[in-house]
Amino acid sequence: MKGIISNLLSKQLPKIDDAKEQIKEAYKGDDHPWVVGYSGGKDSTVVVQLVFEALCEMPLEELHKKVYVISSDTLVETPLIINSINTTLRRIQDEALNRNLPIETHKVKPDAQQSFWANIIGKGYPSPNQQFRWCTDRLKIDPANQFITDKVSSFGEVIMVLGVREDESVTRGNVIRSHTVEGKTFMRHSTLSNAYVYAPIRSFDIDDVWNYLLNHPSPWGDDNHELHQLYQDSNSGECPLMVDKNIKESAGSCGNSRFGCWVCTVVNEDKALNGFIQSGHDWMKPLLDFRNWLAEIRDDRTRRMKYRMNGQIYYRDVKIEEKDGIPHVFIPRKSSRLAQFIPLEEYEILEKSELKSYIQKNKIDLSSPEDHKILVTYEEETLDGQIIQKYAQLGLGPFTMETRKEILTKLLEVQKEIQHPNDPYYELISVDELKEIRKIWFRNGDWNDQIPSIHKEIMGYSLDWEIDDRPLFDKEQISDLELLCDQFQVDFNVLKKLISIEKDFSGYKIRRGLMNDIGKVLKQDYLHL
Repeated sequence: MKGIISNLLSKQLPKIDDAKEQIKEAYKGDDHPWVVGYSGGKDSTVVVQLVFEALCEMPLEELHKKVYVISSDTLVETPLIINSINTTLRRIQDEALNRNLPIETHKVKPDAQQSFWANIIGKGYPSPNQQFRWCTDRLKIDPANQFITDKVSSFGEVIMVLGVREDESVTRGNVIRSHTVEGKTFMRHSTLSNAYVYAPIRSFDIDDVWNYLLNHPSPWGDDNHELHQLYQDSNSGECPLMVDKNIKESAGSCGNSRFGCWVCTVVNEDKALNGFIQSGHDWMKPLLDFRNWLAEIRDDRTRRMKYRMNGQIYYRDVKIEEKDGIPHVFIPRKSSRLAQFIPLEEYEILEKSELKSYIQKNKIDLSSPEDHKILVTYEEETLDGQIIQKYAQLGLGPFTMETRKEILTKLLEVQKEIQHPNDPYYELISVDELKEIRKIWFRNGDWNDQIPSIHKEIMGYSLDWEIDDRPLFDKEQISDLELLCDQFQVDFNVLKKLISIEKDFSGYKIRRGLMNDIGKVLKQDYLHL
């Protein structure tokens, strides 16, 4: 109250009115369309509502350019939140049409081949963590940037309007200030040419946000008090719509958020799902159980291949510590994996030059689930000239095919079990994603074509699978090929990849890229240890 009186006495506009006036001036300043990011959280809601109200207060003849309100659907959004976002986008669009406002709402999604499940189950990506947070680019940034790029190609330049605040965190404040040009309303986008960023609430603090939302009813009919209740129940924040790969780290993890992905494994505990369940949404318990299991298996060596997706071999140093007078390999705690002490005598210790012959002699498949407990030893000179012996184990690559099948099976079981109270057609994995995963598996040698049978066994019905994706060989032929490979010491996985590449290029008159793809397969590290 004191702040409002002082504003009146000094003839200054309150912060909200000032923000709306600035929005009006910024909107009228040029012909570049606006793209407003909406995540369903408090900050983005404030921005969309302020823009909506500002346009309502302007004469119709001044509404000369489009405002696109976009929301990012990662396809693994927390179920209640994505339903709420869908409802809000429809309401904004309907009310904008009713008031003749140049506002369009859009939802951006990752392509099926870049979805969370296509990467996890299809390609075998380990679930994201803080060190390998591959999901942000593929699920959020790239789809939003594609929308922006399309608008840039149509209009020359666009303005991104985002609900970012300097008060959110020290890092976020520093990032905003580093991108600001003094005296300019817009900040240049750091990765997209011909795109600019406008942050109308950059100077707001948390009290400004809630004071506005709770005292200014939503013009499209949402209840901002319900939004406030969500934050109170969860004691968490929102997962913002991100459009800049250079500053994504400043956004932190979305895993502690009400407005993130239900399957987020970047954090140890998913407070979002826990909060919903504790608030009475017991039907989401299977989602939390599945998410926790997915986090638990991430660093299990028996579930990961021992080379990267491109075939690269790498090593991770291990510590040797005495325990009860016996040397042990110490495996530190990581994520949900507990620390381990494994007796050194359980390992096969080899020089690097011996690794290839050992693998060939013992017919070890580095893509299989087994952890053969191999340590590579080497010498290293310290700064003071001492020579010390060091030990390393093979680094981990993608999930094994066996684990990918297990993840898909469990996911479909959860999908069959779960009962969304407001959406009888709710699905955890789409048909398009299943078909894409089937193609990926086939290219990687799953000639048994297991996805249709896995789906039918669990869900009880068949999908309209593509005939062209049927396997090239039956089980007997696959078995014969495997025996031939063993006889002539040819890597069976390599043979399958080469045949799949040939199938992909068959029928084309110009087969540009064929030799390059074949070369990549033949140059994989694990073939040339």
